[in-house]
Amino acid sequence: MFDGEWSSQMPSGSALRTSPGFAALFEDPRIDWLSQLMGGFTGRSVLELGPLEGGHSYMMQRDGAQRIVAVEGNTRAYLKCLCVKEIFGLNRVEFLLGDFVEYLRRSDERFDLVLASGVLYHMQEPVELLQLAARKANALMLWTHFYDAAVLEATQPATKFGPLEPRSFDGLVYEAAEQRYLEALDWAGFCGGPAATSKWMSKKSILDVLDRLGFTSVVTGFEHMDHPHGPALALFARR
Repeated sequence: MFDGEWSSQMPSGSALRTSPGFAALFEDPRIDWLSQLMGGFTGRSVLELGPLEGGHSYMMQRDGAQRIVAVEGNTRAYLKCLCVKEIFGLNRVEFLLGDFVEYLRRSDERFDLVLASGVLYHMQEPVELLQLAARKANALMLWTHFYDAAVLEATQPATKFGPLEPRSFDGLVYEAAEQRYLEALDWAGFCGGPAATSKWMSKKSILDVLDRLGFTSVVTGFEHMDHPHGPALALFARR
């Protein structure tokens, strides 16, 4: 049903094959890194934004998470998550279909951790996402691309990005550039945002906004300036 649309490889030893399956999201060292920094997942509640195909959900349940609510906005990715839930018996994961920004706005539930891997750079208003996530938990893990003019001008098409510009949201001032998905919108497995464009923040702006939101401890890792899709990093922030 999803042949040619998978981003994730299945776990080694599962004997399952996906196409093209280029990302090892079911055996992701970034989640192992996160587990070490937060002292493990055992007994933890997690709100996962954009689970894609359930690889990180699988890892967190395997490592003892008590409850995972994972909100996915892409309908075909959501259906793949349901397949993964059945295949691996993810009985402590609740996959929801919908806009996770609206979920953050409306839900009163709090969690031990918000995991937002691969979603910040798909946002029209990324600072709103950071602000809403900060209200749901005292710990936040991000993996995101960020805007770096020197790198992107040398590696990406000239039509893909606008200039870095000052912006603000709810009194939080930051810098971001418009990103355009271009031909990626034509792939059936496209897993970006709901609009044809998004905003990429600078690394400095991400760190500055987190500081203003009260995250006093921020650890960064997996910084990858030569990532094929643009500079990226992981960070774990807590109060």
